[in-house]
Amino acid sequence: MSKAKVAITIDSPILKRVDRLVNQHVFANRSQAIEQAVEEKLERLEGSRLARECAKLNPGFEQSLAEEASAEGLCEWPEY
Repeated sequence: MSKAKVAITIDSPILKRVDRLVNQHVFANRSQAIEQAVEEKLERLEGSRLARECAKLNPGFEQSLAEEASAEGLCEWPEY
């Protein structure tokens, strides 16, 4: 995967925390620490978006769809 170089501005207290983790060998360098933090935040945001969309579903309707599909599909499955 290709990488792009970016410049960011970060509060000093946060940078000190990042540097502490780098010094403790939790991360190899600042870039790795910040990249992983951004990736984890994006995954959480995307996951919470999925949860919000799922919350819009009607559980009863989804259950009836699943049962309908299951009942129709049972006769189509081969026996083992």
